[in-house]
Order: sequence, then structure tokens, then C-alpha cells
Amino acid sequence: MIKVVQKWSQRVTQNSHALDLEKGVFTWKNPKKIAKSLQQSALASRHRKRTPYQSAMSMLNFYINRAGKNLSSQQKDILQQAKQELTILFKGKPRT
Repeated sequence: MIKVVQKWSQRVTQNSHALDLEKGVFTWKNPKKIAKSLQQSALASRHRKRTPYQSAMSMLNFYINRAGKNLSSQQKDILQQAKQELTILFKGKPRT
């Protein structure tokens, strides 16, 4: 039997009790779709300890930080855009 070793950060992302994430959400190419999914997960969660916005943003930041050098620059840009979209979803249009 081959034992697959998971890093703790991978376990957190896959088995978070705070948010039930859609499979592969952080690999999607559409920042609005990522943000909407995180928003829905955060609003539906009964296990979070912070506001829905804080929980969703925290999970997104956690993934970006933990993926580190294994995250392509293109996907990192998409996830950074998803942070902006998440803020818009929760707090409305930003001032220009």
C-alpha cells in the first residue's frame, strides 16, 4: 500500500470546517466566478468564526500564500483579481 502524504495546508483547503468550497475553485480562470463561489460558501457556512467577508477573504489569502512558488503568475493574478471582486460583492463598488 502506498501512503500519500498531504501537507497540512492542503488538508485545510480540502477539509475546512469553516467553508465548504467547490472543488477546484482556486484553479478556475474567472475571478468573478471564484469570488461568487467563495461568497456563497461563506454565507452558507455555520462554522465560521468571523464575518462571511472575512472568512472568504481569509481562505483566498491562505490559498495564495500557501501555494507560493507552485502558483503560476497567471493564476496568482486571477486570484488577486478575485480578491477585488470579493470586496465588491460584499461591500459594493469601490470608489474611484
